[in-house]
Amino acid sequence: MKLFNLILSAVIVIASAVLCQQVISNSISNQENKNDYAELNNVKYGLLSIDEWKRQVTVILADEINKLYLSKANERVLRKHIEVLLNKIIDQVDRKVREENSSSMEGRVAQSFINVFINLDEIKKGIPEYADAVIHEMTKPKSRHQIKSVLKKQLEKYSARTFDTQDTTRLGNILAKTGSGDIEAARIKLGEEISARQDLIVKQAALLILLSVILFSLSGFNRQPLSPSRYIFLMLSLAMLLLAGVTTPTIDMEATISQMSFMLMGHPIHFENQILYFQSKSILDVFWIMVTHKDLQMKLVGVLLVTFSIVFPLLKIASSLGYYFNYRRAAENPVIRFFVLKSGKWSMADVMVVAIFMAYIGFNGIITNQLGHLSSAGQELVVMATNGTSLQPGYYLFLTYTLLALFFTGFLTRDSSPWECNNS
Repeated sequence: MKLFNLILSAVIVIASAVLCQQVISNSISNQENKNDYAELNNVKYGLLSIDEWKRQVTVILADEINKLYLSKANERVLRKHIEVLLNKIIDQVDRKVREENSSSMEGRVAQSFINVFINLDEIKKGIPEYADAVIHEMTKPKSRHQIKSVLKKQLEKYSARTFDTQDTTRLGNILAKTGSGDIEAARIKLGEEISARQDLIVKQAALLILLSVILFSLSGFNRQPLSPSRYIFLMLSLAMLLLAGVTTPTIDMEATISQMSFMLMGHPIHFENQILYFQSKSILDVFWIMVTHKDLQMKLVGVLLVTFSIVFPLLKIASSLGYYFNYRRAAENPVIRFFVLKSGKWSMADVMVVAIFMAYIGFNGIITNQLGHLSSAGQELVVMATNGTSLQPGYYLFLTYTLLALFFTGFLTRDSSPWECNNS
């Protein structure tokens, strides 16, 4: 039976090591994919992008130009404008001719003949007929086609002169990495890969946790002092949980406008999946952000974070080696005894677990509340906002380490180790 337990424990540790490596590798890769996906869907490439607005508005204006048609009501309005314009043109021409003729003798003579033979009021009486002729010419199929062509050329001209100046280097790198020709193709490819890999990570993390719990349960049911092999197995299991817990993302924070639409000139303006904010961070990521911050207080908090939540647990695992095997009476060393027996209250790993969970609740509440205000738009503007904040497998791995570390200390202090029994 002991041999079976030993073989089973060895198999569990080997399987846990493989799973730990896979969880870390897949999580880091998926974290990069999530950041790339968030960049592709960033609001700066959609709702805040000049190019995207130009694309949608240009289509609307081109469609309106194609539907250009003068109704009877519009003809009457246009005729009035043409009559006013023709009246102004006639006055401007008369004024221009008089100014030029007044500068010379020949001009004054010519102006005298114009005054005798040309009556400006008679000309203006024909303005309604001139306006009808213009309207008639404009309503011809050939003329309408020419007008639409001119308007489309002007639209293309203005569209070409309107462009975005933001840096798209990262966007180009993502498209090249995914081998996609456009943003939409890259979104689909990354979305499918993220979904498939996330399911795999969850299954692998759950299996790693289950194997660790089984390994500790075998030691818990056995009331005998820990054998060296079983102690090594438990220590390795804790080390793998800690390693996976601090290197893989613990929380994803995301605020997204899933859908936004309104009508412009009878045409829909539509935006989907506009990410306002996204962060996917592990404990080590948070530590690195803090220590590289220019603020000294942030650096100090980062050092304290990694000291009490990572360094202390590692020292505790290392100290347990000396305590268990009592190498050179290490079990009596006050430093070793502190890390093995009393450092639990100083490691603050449990505090880190609570802090991450409270951060999740806080961010989730804030983002949900703010997006709720954004979603309460009128009938003219439809906005659907979503909150994608979620705890990740790294959090549950770190939580499992914290809980099992308490049992590990209990196993060490429950009975004297075999080495102490032999020495006595």
